[in-house]
Amino acid sequence: MKGFIIALQFLTRLPAPRMDVKGDNFPHAMRWFPAVGLVIGLILSGAAFTGSLIDPWTGALAALVAWVLVTGALHLDGLSDLADASGAAHKDRERFLAVMADPHVGSFGVVAIGLQLIAKIILLHGLIEAQAWAVLALIPFAARIGPLAWTRWLEPLHSGLAARFAKAIRLQDIIGWAAVLSASALIAPFILIAPILIALWGLWLHRALGGVSGDCHGAGIELVETGLLAALLIGTRLL
Repeated sequence: MKGFIIALQFLTRLPAPRMDVKGDNFPHAMRWFPAVGLVIGLILSGAAFTGSLIDPWTGALAALVAWVLVTGALHLDGLSDLADASGAAHKDRERFLAVMADPHVGSFGVVAIGLQLIAKIILLHGLIEAQAWAVLALIPFAARIGPLAWTRWLEPLHSGLAARFAKAIRLQDIIGWAAVLSASALIAPFILIAPILIALWGLWLHRALGGVSGDCHGAGIELVETGLLAALLIGTRLL
């Protein structure tokens, strides 16, 4: 459970026992990212249900606020950095990396965060109207399989967070979580679009940047979550 607790401390603002992290403990904790995603999903679903007792829009707002608070806006920060870098780089890879490392938020980053939050609250509203509580719980879990795949597939862009994770993920970790994802399709069949979204983001990173960084992981999680919200909303309307 040590890896799970370390991952929980890194990905969320939830209280957890203090751990003595040594050597490879932190990189290996990445194997537990999808499990932490399930915890986030249960909180998200609970907030959505509680808010929906007033009306669906209140449920959507409660779920979105819970989503941001429990993660500490960690992945939104990555999305913002990537948007600023993409907007300012003009296909210059070195400038892209320089802008992405800048801690300040620019106009592209502000717009990206705004659009992401608007998209999430609208899609959350649709799923809450459909009372898709179990579906909501699965979305953060499925999206957090992405960093395992991207780490295994792509080279680190620099000696940062992604580089620390690079050798920690084994093929059996991805296969194991993929099996859990497949089982979850019994509840929400359209969750199986997750591997497609994960692959598309990895392909874009490979072609545009030639690698991955911590910010790329965060941005990817956010985009996969939104893509899954949309796919699962469509799925609830079709089934």
